[in-house]
Amino acid sequence: MFHGGKLRRRTVIDVNTAECIGYVSDIEIDEMNGRVCAVIIRRHAGWWASFFHIGEISVPWHAITAMSDDFLLVKSFNFEENT
Repeated sequence: MFHGGKLRRRTVIDVNTAECIGYVSDIEIDEMNGRVCAVIIRRHAGWWASFFHIGEISVPWHAITAMSDDFLLVKSFNFEENT
């Protein structure tokens, strides 16, 4: 069984550029079918950023190519940052 809380604070890395995109802060779940839709990535650290959801990116679940205990690898796509 998979627990969504285990994803928190994992490093997210772009497969093509090897760039650290940020860290997992949350997940989005489709309420109709109970499936994970996306992973929310926090790019900026700090209390204000987390409180106001500044610098968060929604990465679609299908963009994740691999995951381990420490990181997630994602395919490149147009990241839309919440500012």
